[in-house]
Amino acid sequence: MPSQVPSAALPRPRPDGTGLRRLNALDRDAALAVLLGCCGSREWAGQLADRRPYRDPEALLAAADRAFAGLPPAGLDEALAAESPPRPPAGTHGLGAPGAPAARTALNAAYAAYEQRFRHAFVICLDGCREEEALDQILFGIRMRLGNGPDEERSVTAEQLRRVARGRLRRLVA
Repeated sequence: MPSQVPSAALPRPRPDGTGLRRLNALDRDAALAVLLGCCGSREWAGQLADRRPYRDPEALLAAADRAFAGLPPAGLDEALAAESPPRPPAGTHGLGAPGAPAARTALNAAYAAYEQRFRHAFVICLDGCREEEALDQILFGIRMRLGNGPDEERSVTAEQLRRVARGRLRRLVA
């Protein structure tokens, strides 16, 4: 299952377009497999695979946004089922410190509460978040979003998942 990891800065696509050329050159099945690693919806990945070749990374990201916007509820459910909760790196604030067991317990309890309430993994985009802030961002996000109603949280989760998929695509073509 894919998971989101924090990164201080997303890699910029290489000026020579090597990553994008590789994606464009894959056969459909290979492209589908690679794209499913960015978002677990077969419909989303299939649309992106079928719309190749992309002239530049921005065209790929625009196509990804369009495909995500048109994703039916079942497609979003499939994408969410493929997600696992974000895990801050072990050496980050809280998880590598003397109180690490307590931090892990708090994080696991928060994930369990979220999954019990909403019936899917907690998804949050941590792109641009410094590693030492990841744990705090995750715990803050869960606490805030546990107060959402199911419809509001589905909308917030969909947007976070779209952002996560964009970050994964950017790294894929970098």
